[in-house]
Amino acid sequence: MLAAMHAFRAAVEAGDFDALPALMADDVVFRSPIAHKPYQGRETVGVILRAVSRVFADLTYVREIGAEGAADHALVFTAKVGELDINGCDFLHVDADGLIDEFTVMLRPLRAVNAFAERMSEEFAKEMQRSGLSG
Repeated sequence: MLAAMHAFRAAVEAGDFDALPALMADDVVFRSPIAHKPYQGRETVGVILRAVSRVFADLTYVREIGAEGAADHALVFTAKVGELDINGCDFLHVDADGLIDEFTVMLRPLRAVNAFAERMSEEFAKEMQRSGLSG
């Protein structure tokens, strides 16, 4: 189960956001810090993560939390949104098949989160259009 978190981290750190959907269950649920309702589905989460890759700069994971064999893991990170520093945590839950089936993101501080929300809205719309998915 730790393997899914390590594979996720390695793909993000390599900038290979196209590899992330393969690590997720078909019905993965994604909870965003800027959306009221969760998103669902591997393709939709892939779109979100590709958009995030264009909003965050210098994303660096600084800590991993989770035990071997546990279904829940956390990846603490820092990044930049424009000139603002942002801190966050990716909470990942892995199903019995070793795929990520729940993914929740927390972000701080508020000023950076607001800047992220504004940029993300633009990038998400562009990525949805490119992918042919509807929002």
